[in-house]
Amino acid sequence: MSLVDFFSPINLNKLSPSTGFYNSQLGSLIDVYTTDFPDLDAGTYDLALFGVLDDRNALNNEGCALGPDYVRERFYLLNEGAYTSKIADLGNIKPGKSVSDTYVAVKMVVAELINKNIVPIILGGGQDLTYAQYMAYEELEQKVDLMVVDSHFDLDENEEETVETNSAAYLNKILLHQPNYLFNFTNLGYQTYYASQESIAALEKLYFDIHRLGEFSGNIQAAEPLIRNANMISFDISAIRSSDACANANASPNGFYGEDACQICRYAGMNDKLNSIGFYEFNPAFDQNGQTATLLAQMLWYFVDGFYNRKKDIPLQPKSQYLIYRASMKDGSFELVFVKSKKTDRWWMQVPYPRAGSKNERFHLVPCTYDDYQTAVAGEMPDLWWRTHQKLI
Repeated sequence: MSLVDFFSPINLNKLSPSTGFYNSQLGSLIDVYTTDFPDLDAGTYDLALFGVLDDRNALNNEGCALGPDYVRERFYLLNEGAYTSKIADLGNIKPGKSVSDTYVAVKMVVAELINKNIVPIILGGGQDLTYAQYMAYEELEQKVDLMVVDSHFDLDENEEETVETNSAAYLNKILLHQPNYLFNFTNLGYQTYYASQESIAALEKLYFDIHRLGEFSGNIQAAEPLIRNANMISFDISAIRSSDACANANASPNGFYGEDACQICRYAGMNDKLNSIGFYEFNPAFDQNGQTATLLAQMLWYFVDGFYNRKKDIPLQPKSQYLIYRASMKDGSFELVFVKSKKTDRWWMQVPYPRAGSKNERFHLVPCTYDDYQTAVAGEMPDLWWRTHQKLI
């Protein structure tokens, strides 16, 4: 089956201003599927945008299936940055006969795009589609470091793996799925009053990285190493405060500011490791003057800008571009090794594999901060090192 079979084309006339797009605007630069489907085998594209018109499992947010075209309308009006973008808009994935059919379509499209070295940008639809995005990595037989930007964990301890899920419990499907391709899960911005203590304890027991919204108040830079560790990101629009993004039936007064959301997206774009991202739960029925659609369009713009400013900062390739720092524990029994890029000043930490090893690799590199290095210099074990080590055992 060809990918075009999953998609419906875009009616560009409905999304264009009456005077048309300027040459500098993305609407005139993106290759949009209107009549001819973009040739994905030509090596022409770096990024591929597509919508998913399915909200059947979006809990208490019916109408978010209509979101993609509203975001497109605002995104196309933005001017290209200081780069030459190579973006295809594949149109919208038609809802399947069942939600499971939609999941299969999303999984196959994401896997095929990653195989072609094209980064998929998904516009939902409900956040349960994160499960389909994740399933693409099973198709590729790749381990996954998953990040979710969300005020909730979307984890129901009483829920068992079922044929279908919903936007408030899709994480169950990911955690329980076999074979297991999930190496790490990171939640960015959860709000404690939305999280049961049982959920927090369960995720901490698995040594996952969960971070409260308050950790990033006035300090969004602290999110960068966490984002740099992700292969895939799922962004729930309800993670943004309702005054900045009201277009969600589950919107909350607290959350990330709009500018923080844009910075998160730029960090995501700059992540050399990231190869898929999805934006979910935008519901145009609750938007005011297109404010949330405009913010989402700007978030997409920042992701693209970050992508075209990637530094190809792959640790120790070549070794001459990196500095090695060593720090010993107080009793001198153990030494931690840190890597710093001369190019970007970004830090990584080496965590040795157990004796059983992992193929030919001796250690796992995890992004970290200068603060982690200072903790090690003081003779203390950074919490990040310990949690990563436990996952490697």
